[in-house]
Amino acid sequence: MNDNALEQLSDRLGGIAYGGDYNPEQWPREVWEEDVRLMREAGVNLVTVGVFSWAFLEPSPGTYEFGLLDEVMDLLHANGIAVDLATATASPPPWFSLRHPEALPVTADGVRLTHGSRQTFCPSSPAYAEAAGRLTERIVERYRDHPALVLWHLHNEWGNHNAHCFCDISAEAFRDWLRQRYGGLDGLNEAWGTAFWSQRYGDWAEVMPPRATAAVANPTQQLDHWRFSSDALLGLHRREAEIVRRLSPGVPLTTNLLVTLEKKVDGFAFAEECDFVSVDQYLTAADPEAHIGLSLDADLARGMGGGAPWLLMEHSTSAVNWQPRNVAKTPGQMRRNSLAHVARGADGVLYFQWRQSRAGAEKWHSAMLPHGGTDTKTWREVTALGRDLKALAEVRGARVVSDVALLFDWNAWWALEMDATPSRDLRYLDLVRAWYEALWSLGVTCDLVHPGSDLSGYRLVLVPSLSLTSDADAAALNGFVADGGHAAVGFFSGVVDEHDHVRLGGHPGAYRDMLGIRVDEFFPLRESETVRLSDGSRASLWTELVEPRGAETVLSFAADPSCGGPVPGHPAVTRHGHGDGVSWYVATRPEADALRGLLARVCREAGVTAAAEVPAGVEAVRRRGPDATYLFLINHSPRDVSVPAAGTDLLSGATADGGVVVRAGDVAVIREHGAPPAGR
Repeated sequence: MNDNALEQLSDRLGGIAYGGDYNPEQWPREVWEEDVRLMREAGVNLVTVGVFSWAFLEPSPGTYEFGLLDEVMDLLHANGIAVDLATATASPPPWFSLRHPEALPVTADGVRLTHGSRQTFCPSSPAYAEAAGRLTERIVERYRDHPALVLWHLHNEWGNHNAHCFCDISAEAFRDWLRQRYGGLDGLNEAWGTAFWSQRYGDWAEVMPPRATAAVANPTQQLDHWRFSSDALLGLHRREAEIVRRLSPGVPLTTNLLVTLEKKVDGFAFAEECDFVSVDQYLTAADPEAHIGLSLDADLARGMGGGAPWLLMEHSTSAVNWQPRNVAKTPGQMRRNSLAHVARGADGVLYFQWRQSRAGAEKWHSAMLPHGGTDTKTWREVTALGRDLKALAEVRGARVVSDVALLFDWNAWWALEMDATPSRDLRYLDLVRAWYEALWSLGVTCDLVHPGSDLSGYRLVLVPSLSLTSDADAAALNGFVADGGHAAVGFFSGVVDEHDHVRLGGHPGAYRDMLGIRVDEFFPLRESETVRLSDGSRASLWTELVEPRGAETVLSFAADPSCGGPVPGHPAVTRHGHGDGVSWYVATRPEADALRGLLARVCREAGVTAAAEVPAGVEAVRRRGPDATYLFLINHSPRDVSVPAAGTDLLSGATADGGVVVRAGDVAVIREHGAPPAGR
């Protein structure tokens, strides 16, 4: 990670990056001149080129043709548009699959997939690695000194479609990975708990990926295969990164990670191998509160980069093409979505893609320049947003102010959603989102960070769901609280170690002493079943038989068995003084208003305050630069609202003297008067 790389890039661009994927190979050359003219009109200063151009750059094995890309690079430079140049390795051409059928991926059921889409390769294939490496070398050697080049774009959405392969090549690579992890078969057998179901291995040849089998596959075998698969892709990323850094050391590199769109690769691991974090984020059209999921992804992107500004590499101007029902964005929604990312640390706003395709699998995916051309709602919003981003140029480099960390871990996500857990209704993102949404509604900003991160700068750490945790990460949270921090932990957290082995002696294992409780037994609820708590609120999904061991009971399950569920009268929420700090435990899933009220109390006790006092449906986030702070206010509600603020609205130019009215669906960005407020 290079904290200065994105700052240097935005300085070179003269402001916040704005643009998207540009695929000129889809269009005749006479369209290109119109493209660059309209890019200038929209305020575009950066485009991503070459993501899916392997078949054009290497039309046959070892034959490279760069004429088209040369023209495009020169044309963009002549028009003042910088280039994020891709290594083009995300979609091998048909000739590669025909020449190397063994490189095609195989499913857990033993079905070998065929060419015809994208990312159709086995991540462990030596043939793919060699071909991708040769292509990367040729591209970097040719364009490393081109004046349009400002950024290298490695691959594209690592593992989106091919994260897991179960072929024989992958099986051997999996065994090699396991040898490095465990040393020998004794270590593997211990970690996988193979004494169960007579699974003990006596020869490495017996060890396989978790292919389709008669009953439940070994959980740790499954978990390790998720880890191996992520690492296999990370190895390919590192191979491309080594080539770029060796041949083009003065140009930063990144890759577009998928945050919560996919759980297939460990985003934290990939982020460490980039000069700065870049992500793709797409709304879930079926979610009426999708803008909250957007904010969660943005805060995770920032957490992946250690709090530094990051780049939004892809999002959509309107509808996508790959969801069951692809709902178009309403007027003003694209602007709110884009500026919400900027509010939460993005120093660049890019889309897939520049010109909407007329053919192919993504022809109905929206773009900056839609099928209807410039006389469209989308185009008018695209050009207006370009003006907004120019007005916000001074914000770039400012860091988001946050006193709260929310622990997020792909390993815990993988472990929670494997087979044979206490309830199939335990879904990682649902649990994280519920706590995050409560904070969002309170106007409290949080960083989503890895459990092994430095927590010392935070006032409060939240653990909505972390069933799997290592000894080291558990010790870090325990130490944070003992040193005076505040923490709140959700149910079924800390119950297994990194091998998915149960922590014995009573739950919640790793956090039991810190929380001052012991959980005797889990009592998951039936589908749609709810219970009443002692304050009259309701909860769902889960209950536990909690025994206080020093903790005080804040809320309990109702004493009446008819409405109190399986453990009537027992604690549902506890609070415990641990060292110089305070820890909370939540043994159920409270309804939204109750969880919001609970976390509001937790925040008050921890000394955490909102970025601004805002009504429901209004998003408030603060970025702090060396000379000023910027309060972003995004009104997702259908009503005009008044928010306390003092300063100048960078978007409208209006002065706020004690308060600002944010119109329904509108955005204000206030450069605040006075000294920057305290906070992380």
